Amino acid sequence: MTDVAATDIAAYSFEKAVAELESIVARLERGDVALDESISIYERGELLKKHCEALLSAAENRIEKIRLDRAGKPVGAEPLDKE
Repeated sequence: MTDVAATDIAAYSFEKAVAELESIVARLERGDVALDESISIYERGELLKKHCEALLSAAENRIEKIRLDRAGKPVGAEPLDKE
């Protein structure tokens, strides 16, 4: 896979990356793709998967949990607990 392909994927939204990844999985599951092309699209799928994971991780890091005082009023925010 070329650096150009990775750069191309880096600009994708999460939704666009997932849609293309689903398309790749469907093509591979059908089994009607030549071996060389299968390897190439599998590698692209791996790049798409990593991109989606990075976007999800960034989103998780931005989510905050609102802190409430004893009366139930918001008093601030803190990072969301990771499980």
